[in-house]
Order: sequence, then structure tokens, then C-alpha cells
Amino acid sequence: MSAFPTYDEKRIAALDGAETAILGVFGERDYARQEPAVLQPAEIFLDRSGEEIRRRTFTLTDPAGNELCLRPDLTIPICKAWLDAKGKLPARLCYHGLAFRFQPAEPDRPTQFYQAGAELLGVEDRAKAETEILSLTVEAVRAAGLRDFTLKLGDLSLFSAFVDALDIPPQWRMRLKRHFWRTGYFEALLARLSGKGATGTQKLLAHLGTLSESEARPAFEGLMEMIGKSPLGGRTREEIVDRLIEQAADAAALKLDPWIANALAKLLAISGPATQSIEKMRALAKSAGVSLETPLKAMTARLATLKSLGVDPKQVNFAARFGRNMEYYTGFVFELWARDAEGPVQVAGGGRYDTLMEQLGAKRPIPAIGCAIRTERVLAAVAAQRKAKR
Repeated sequence: MSAFPTYDEKRIAALDGAETAILGVFGERDYARQEPAVLQPAEIFLDRSGEEIRRRTFTLTDPAGNELCLRPDLTIPICKAWLDAKGKLPARLCYHGLAFRFQPAEPDRPTQFYQAGAELLGVEDRAKAETEILSLTVEAVRAAGLRDFTLKLGDLSLFSAFVDALDIPPQWRMRLKRHFWRTGYFEALLARLSGKGATGTQKLLAHLGTLSESEARPAFEGLMEMIGKSPLGGRTREEIVDRLIEQAADAAALKLDPWIANALAKLLAISGPATQSIEKMRALAKSAGVSLETPLKAMTARLATLKSLGVDPKQVNFAARFGRNMEYYTGFVFELWARDAEGPVQVAGGGRYDTLMEQLGAKRPIPAIGCAIRTERVLAAVAAQRKAKR
């Protein structure tokens, strides 16, 4: 597919059919359709979506000097519009429209794509809300013609509960949870806290970490000036200096107890069929003297929901390190995968984002969960499945 797709009559008809089918499922559950503006204030995405999306957001400056962006996601603008309109709770909102993302790693991937989704706001019964969104997603892709797919589940609350129960300094605990979803950075952070394989750079950071922040900040800022470092990945120079100060403090601090580092590594290594993964986590929690029963019961209930929808348990996998790539996710997360002509492809995903509404201006916490469906990927997978059955 081209990075700049053209929609001919056949493709438009297919998209229209999928849109009607998916939104029909949402409408039957009383989800009200929304259509946020394509141009959005850049700030609401750059500060909340995380570095992965920030690097791939198309930004521009209008004649008045305001920084804008093409929406890379529809959840944030829909939630913001609902807050601005002082909407009532609970709220069921849905959409179908274009999203835009720069694709530096795969330049042939489309920079614009159709995405359908649903957002469920203000339902205090979290298990009920998760059941609703899970079933909604499965029913929607089936309505669009997709029959064969697998699910990948994760739950950031499992990792949070495990970390909270271990003897870890509060600042490290907070940092581990905050960066859990960023696989590469998280692994490097865990290695730093464990004191594994210290490089020359890390030894230098350890030395600078013995300085107070008021002493370290000018040192790092001076270093940035000397090497002429420009902002990277959408981060400002100040953000880069903050990150360096944080890493220096890690390098200078006492290291994680090897037993704790090993327990975390064992937890993050758990992956595979969901039912087996639950038992492995239960056994690990028992050996570590930690209780994970509340989040594990919630995961068992989700599996029961999927089974009631006719989803084969063998098609449901769990990964303890799975957290999706949006920084605003806070708990249960999931993805649906199918195969198109080129191989496995993620066709849908979603999860819980209980802190996003406050970040967008809500005066109190609002529980929230949603799903997003990549319409064109669903159509490609449906075509591949039909061809395979001929």
C-alpha cells in the first residue's frame, strides 16, 4: 500500500460497507457518533500520547503562531470535546474517520488511515465496562466480515500491584510504572537500577548523579551547548536535560536487590496462552509473598467473557510486559490480530485510560476504556481469509 493512498470507487464502497457494519454494532449499544476536527492543538497530543506517537505526529504552525497537528488518534480529541461540552455520565461515544501518522521505519505504510472506535466514560463498575468494550470490539470486526483472529491481552495493573508489594524505593517504583509501556527504555531503566553492565557513559552519569540537581542541571545544559544537541523525537532541550538528570540519579543510587530484579524479570518473561499465564503469575506471586488475586480474578473474568462470545481460549494469549504504545493507558489492554496477504497484522486494540480525563481538564477522576479498529486492515484480512478458503 502506498504512503499516500488514493481511494477509488471500489475501495470507497468497501470502506463504506465496513463503516456501516461497525457503526451499526456501536449504534445498537447506544454509542453516539462524534466527528472531531482533523486539525487539533498539538499540545494535547504531544504531552499525553507518549514519545512513540509524538515522533510520528504531523505538526504545523498557523499564521497566528499556534502549533497544530493532524490528529494521530481520535480518542484524545473526542474525550476533550466531551469535557468541553460538559457531557453527562456515563457516556458512550463512537467514531469513524481518518487519522494521520508519519511512518519513519516503514515509509511504504500509509500516513493516513481509517479508524473506527468507541469510548466508554464514567462506568464505575470496571469489570462491566471491560466486558462491554471487549464484546463490542469482537462483534464489530465480525460484523465487518472478519472471522479468524487471535487476541493479545495485558494488564498494567498486574505489574503495578507486583511492584507496589516489593521493597523498592518509591521514586524507582514510580519510574518503573511510568515507563512500563516503553519496552526499550524500560529494559534499559531496569538494567540501570540493577547495576548491570555499566558503561563508561553510565559511570560518568553516576558521578554527576552525586551532585545536587542545582549543580547537575548547569553541567548537563553546558554539555548540550558544547555538542550543539538539537531537540530529538519531539523533546525539548529541557526535557532531555531532565531525562539525563534522572538517569544520573539512577546511576548514583543504590542498586535493586538481586532477588527483586530477578522476580521482576520472571514476571516480565511470562507470555503465552492466557490460562497458563495466569497460573504462572499466581505461582510467582506465591513464591514472592505477593498477592495478585484481584487483578488475576479480573483477567479470568475477561477470558470468560471471550469464551461466551465464542472465542476459542486457545486463540487468547497474555504477555506480562504488554502495555501498548499510548502513554495514557493505565490498566487492562488488548489487541486483535489477523492475517492479511503479507502476514500477521494488528486489526484492533484498546484498553483502560483512567487518568486521561483529568489530564484533559476533568475536575475528578473518570474511569474510561475504549477500543480502536483499523478499518482498512480489517478489510485486507477479510479479503485474505476469503481467498484462502476458495
